[in-house]
Amino acid sequence: MKSTSRFSAWPLAFAAAVALSGTGHLAVAAEDQDLLAAARTEFKQLPAKMPGSENDTAELIELGRRLYFEERISINGTQSCNTCHRLDQNLAGVDNLPTSPGAIEGKRGTRNSPTVLNAGFHLAQFWDGREADLAGQAKGPVLNPVEMAMPDEQTVLQRLEQAGYAEAFRKVFPDATPALSYDNFAKAVAAFERTLITRDRFDDFLGGQLDALTAREKKGLAEFMNLGCTECHQGALLGADRYEKIGRVNEYPNKDDLGRFDVTKKDKDKFVFKVPSLRNIALTGPYFHDGRAATLEEAVTNMGHLQLGEELNAEQVGDLVAFLNSLSDKERSKPAAKTDEAQAAQIQDAPDAQIQDAPGVELPSSPGVQRRIRRRVFQKR
Repeated sequence: MKSTSRFSAWPLAFAAAVALSGTGHLAVAAEDQDLLAAARTEFKQLPAKMPGSENDTAELIELGRRLYFEERISINGTQSCNTCHRLDQNLAGVDNLPTSPGAIEGKRGTRNSPTVLNAGFHLAQFWDGREADLAGQAKGPVLNPVEMAMPDEQTVLQRLEQAGYAEAFRKVFPDATPALSYDNFAKAVAAFERTLITRDRFDDFLGGQLDALTAREKKGLAEFMNLGCTECHQGALLGADRYEKIGRVNEYPNKDDLGRFDVTKKDKDKFVFKVPSLRNIALTGPYFHDGRAATLEEAVTNMGHLQLGEELNAEQVGDLVAFLNSLSDKERSKPAAKTDEAQAAQIQDAPDAQIQDAPGVELPSSPGVQRRIRRRVFQKR
């Protein structure tokens, strides 16, 4: 699965260039230009606008924003879109939990809640791609009995009317009869979500700002391309443009979720999922469709094993994680790691797993919590 690249010796060349005096800066600049040229063949900057936003008005976007944070569209008035896809407190469109609790106590989803940031650029929505666009996605969780658990569309509309939204819908959808409809609800939420485009230092680098990345981030970028990670993670999103089987080389331990097979009923789609975008990946843990990877280091290590058949060493993992951090939105800070008992209890130990300490990851003082959030390196028996 590895791709060949003239950058296989880039880290060594970089180190040698730094050691030089006088001409060292020129050598480093030349290496940076070569790295930039190679990166531009694999990646693109995020566009300024999302598809479908051409006709979004300020009034439509504002209505969508209000609806996104509206808790009265859940069965007991406790959940909004923002509950699982958090934008408050400058978060990155996720709740940073392995799986998310539903409105009804005791119910919990089986998949990790993906970020809403940049979601309108994806080829489809949800891990299994069952909805084509943001509007389709917005409808699903409200009526899902495990999530917001509303019984039907009409009950949602009654709640919105009781909450005083009727006039706002009439202003935004003056030609629609009725203006307050479930389709229009979804259209408004989608319009707001189309504004959630992030800007990061990697785009600055792709734009020609060579000092936008640190030396280690550049080393990680070169490693990312050399290993063949770009086979699945490329383009403007570094992913989210295709479906792939998790466990292409070595099997993924969790066999309960059949992935896209549940949508297509085709055997070839068993354990196939939408490839996640790596934009903001450092902010959106835990990782994988089931939230089993507690840290980015763990996720990178396991991806090497599962998808590439590579057993990455600590230096490689550290370099790759450094690069992935450059994909974080400049306006959002990294959330504090959630290491309490409640979250740790959700991260189940996988079969065929070897527990190892994650280098550079600070664990809480409780030994029981430590054991459950340490890095697992999946290995076949």
